[in-house]
Amino acid sequence: MAQEFPPLKNDLILKAAYGEPVERVPIWIMRQAGRYLPEFQEVRSKHDFFSVCQTPALACEVTLQPLKRFDLDASIIFSDILVIPQAMGLTVEMVPGTGPVLPNPLKDPSDLVRLVQPDVEKDLKYVGDAITLTRHNLQGKVPLIGFTGAPWTLMSYMIQGGGSSTMTKARTWLYKYPEDSHKLLQLITNVIVDYLVMQVKAGAQLLQVFESHGDFLNDELFVNYSLKYLKDISERVRQRLKDENIPTVPMIAFPKGATMNSLELLAKSKAYEVIGLDWTVDPDEARKRLGSDITLQGNLDPCALYASEQEITDRGRNMATKFGKTRYIANLGHGIFPDTPITSVHAFIRGVHSV
Repeated sequence: MAQEFPPLKNDLILKAAYGEPVERVPIWIMRQAGRYLPEFQEVRSKHDFFSVCQTPALACEVTLQPLKRFDLDASIIFSDILVIPQAMGLTVEMVPGTGPVLPNPLKDPSDLVRLVQPDVEKDLKYVGDAITLTRHNLQGKVPLIGFTGAPWTLMSYMIQGGGSSTMTKARTWLYKYPEDSHKLLQLITNVIVDYLVMQVKAGAQLLQVFESHGDFLNDELFVNYSLKYLKDISERVRQRLKDENIPTVPMIAFPKGATMNSLELLAKSKAYEVIGLDWTVDPDEARKRLGSDITLQGNLDPCALYASEQEITDRGRNMATKFGKTRYIANLGHGIFPDTPITSVHAFIRGVHSV
């Protein structure tokens, strides 16, 4: 049964996702609840990363932190894409200065027997509880975004054992073990569908699917090992919500580093209302090739936030002007960096909202 929450006061991002007119361009920032905020650092000084994710009161607290500072048009629940590999039986550690590490990755298809099919409602209940608590605490100020990693991105972490500049171990599977790669991707997809449905039931008002490792796939690999499962997720989540008589929510796919051909195929699939773009994509080319009936999100280079405040404001304004007010959500082209000045975030938002 759907939860009851306070009425929404700012629905700009929902309108933009559905292509409805907006009085100003909505903006949120990937990783907006995070390391660049001193109040987040204070929480982290007392709790390890996954303890924050797994404690609804702490996840809610850090989710709300950026909303207290900035004039943002959405919040995103504080969590991590790697909670799914954890729920499937793999150990994930957040190592300072290194990032996520999976000490016992999948070495070959014989390791697939180590994976479990989690009961998402139970094993990832802490995420749903954090979403519900945050929705109540937001008091309708802005919508709350739920999210997941995409199957290929999660698979690549599960095989590679952490971040990588090449993802050779994971990519090798696609060529060496194609059938087992599809088997693994389908296992992950099944968990993601349950996870996203649970997030909507808990109170998420948009969903974003992070294909953070899209840049390791050429067009052929993207079609076979990413797009296939992105479409499956969208179709099944919407069908499940319909079957359970729960209103659907807009969905965002963010295939970072995907080629323009791959982005075009994703747009043509109509599987998602919104496509997130990284900072390498030209706004004019994106509008021309992806069409006018899909909402675009992005895509300022996160490093641009190290420029002067005036230049950041100008860049934010110029970016929003190029994309246009219709079917557009402003964001960075990837997550905000930990040492980004807080004044830069204010300047970026100011520039976008001036359009």
